[in-house]
Amino acid sequence: MTGIIHPETFLLTSILLNLTPGNDTIFILSRSIGQGRKAGIISAFGIGTGSIVHTTLAAFGLSIIIAKSILLFSIIKYAGAIYLLYIGYKMLTDKSQLNMDKVADKQSINYLKIYRDGIITNVLNPKVALFFIAFLPQFIDPTLKDTVLPFLTLGASFIITGTIWCLMLSIFATAIFAKLKGNKKVSTYINRICGLTLIGLGIKVALTNKN
Repeated sequence: MTGIIHPETFLLTSILLNLTPGNDTIFILSRSIGQGRKAGIISAFGIGTGSIVHTTLAAFGLSIIIAKSILLFSIIKYAGAIYLLYIGYKMLTDKSQLNMDKVADKQSINYLKIYRDGIITNVLNPKVALFFIAFLPQFIDPTLKDTVLPFLTLGASFIITGTIWCLMLSIFATAIFAKLKGNKKVSTYINRICGLTLIGLGIKVALTNKN
């Protein structure tokens, strides 16, 4: 493909990187286990949409600003951490989600908000921006003057493989915990654990540095 070098290596590396557990994986699993398969699937698409934003920014060189600005990096990092802490806290304390039967619970879940949460947590992760501007250029012809299309093509490939993997994780995680969620007492503990997990993830993001 014009402008792209070693596409087979890129595809294999992308798959292996996507298989490696990260912040996005934890977020999707928490949503899947705590709020069901549909919530997990929508979270995966939200994460994928956030990655599209990062790919676009990297393609047009805007992510380099984040890489070079400690202040901007810190602002984005702490904004993302605070948002994760907020989501975790809401999941930990929202009694209305924990004491309903399955039908009512599904009706009470705001899937649009879950999709938005996936986008925001991904976009506000500066590490993802740094990843795209460090990883994708390695597979673009250095002599090429216009790198936007190769950047977008590679980014799309990475996002597609990553989203497929995240969807599989969501489906399997939901299947494993489906019977446990039928028990209200167990369901309460599961939701609390998921909330604590997201809070822990927020703390992890807050402690992240550029290196």
